Amino acid sequence: PCRRAAPRELMMGMRRTLRLAIAGSLGATVALGVQGGGLHGRDGGIARPLSFASSIAYSLARPGVSAAMLAPFPAEPSAVATPGAVPTARIIDGKAIAATVRQEIKAATDELKAAHSVTPGLAVVLVGNRTDSATYVRMKKKAAAEVGFYSVDRSFDDTVSQDELLRCVAELNKDPQVHGILVQLPLPRHIDEAKVLESILVAKDVDGFSAENIGRMCLRGGQPPLALPCTPAGCVELLQRSGVEVAGKEVVVLGRSNIVGMPVAHLLQSMDATVTVCHSRTADLPSHCRRADIIIAAIGRAEMVQADWIKPGATVIDVGVNSKPAPDDKRGYKLCGDVDFDRAKTVAGAITPVPGGVGPMTIAMLLKNTLNLTRASLGLPRIPLRRANTASQGGSGTGP
Repeated sequence: PCRRAAPRELMMGMRRTLRLAIAGSLGATVALGVQGGGLHGRDGGIARPLSFASSIAYSLARPGVSAAMLAPFPAEPSAVATPGAVPTARIIDGKAIAATVRQEIKAATDELKAAHSVTPGLAVVLVGNRTDSATYVRMKKKAAAEVGFYSVDRSFDDTVSQDELLRCVAELNKDPQVHGILVQLPLPRHIDEAKVLESILVAKDVDGFSAENIGRMCLRGGQPPLALPCTPAGCVELLQRSGVEVAGKEVVVLGRSNIVGMPVAHLLQSMDATVTVCHSRTADLPSHCRRADIIIAAIGRAEMVQADWIKPGATVIDVGVNSKPAPDDKRGYKLCGDVDFDRAKTVAGAITPVPGGVGPMTIAMLLKNTLNLTRASLGLPRIPLRRANTASQGGSGTGP
């Protein structure tokens, strides 16, 4: 009877008071939430919203709090959390998405062969015997074979002269069966990398790093680039194929390299995101990250990005590939990204793992670049990267 007679304001006040009492019984530091009247429990420095129903579920496991005490107050319409449950982000599966992209490339390659009797050709030039470079080249060859490409391999000892390497590139430039040329980096110190890369024809610049391709990518309007930097393009594909909205969102890119940071920033700007590029001289990196809807981590430092840097529900694309000690692993180490994945996944809405996130997409986009360069050599339209929703997002077909 008292409950029915109480004014609504009094009831709300009683309800909030009970929430605080319950939270106090949990032994956690809490603050009354301003969004939806929820509670935010702090566990290890990570704030997570607790609905009224979740507060009840946790409190029933505590001594001195009974169901009878809570019976007059119906729970809010939300699922009751399991005690001890931790929110987990959606994992963006780069392997699965890359496999889908390769299937699409194979289908397009089969059509090209049937209609024009042309097979996309990819040439890879490897200098030296670095294990990581050799492994990466092997993966590229396997992927090229999977989609039906013609492959050319040129391998040299690390004592090769610069002139000999330049002659090799010149021969590949003239080969009509080769549509994309990749010189695996790094090169030995006695070779001028820039000079070798600049000797590759723009029409065969499969890495998308020539000044002309980068310039076309950065300019609004005009002709699109013939090829795009592979890892940045892979990041965009991951976002689009995971249903992550980019237009109008705050994006923070950690790292300003020519290979990842700067190109991906330009691509996301072209998709109407508001982009902030952070680097080693940026003051207070965490504060920049905390306001981001999307974080692209390409800073090259193992697990640098902590969970409390991440805005709850944000999307995290981890480009970094680092190693950290792992005594239990037979190799003595394990791969990790630039983000503390295990903790970050309790805060983020979606996140890429390392390995298995961006890495597979880099090779998939290399294949897509090869296909587009082949189509360009036949005067056919390119397959665009961006999925156009508006004219500003490339509806005219001139964007990346």
